[in-house]
Amino acid sequence: RKNNRQLHKATILKGGKRKSNKAPRFVKGFQLFDKVVYEGKECFIFGRRSSGYFDLRLLDGTKVHASASWKKLKRVEYASTLLIERRKGDSSPTFALA
Repeated sequence: RKNNRQLHKATILKGGKRKSNKAPRFVKGFQLFDKVVYEGKECFIFGRRSSGYFDLRLLDGTKVHASASWKKLKRVEYASTLLIERRKGDSSPTFALA
């Protein structure tokens, strides 16, 4: 499972240098798992493209936008080891029935 991705671009540069096939860590000032606001919704960056478009999702995996422009994003929090998302709902299913 660890080897099922293309590590380098297909064309090799002069001098035998192989170009990496992944976007840089920071794209337009954003990185993976930054908490951002997109059209009034708080979500996380789950995928980055070097063009400046990002895959935005919630922590449960639901997609907010597959390819949102960096111009429409506003950072709320930098990525950290703990990703925290507030959810609204009933605290307990037993109280919801009563």
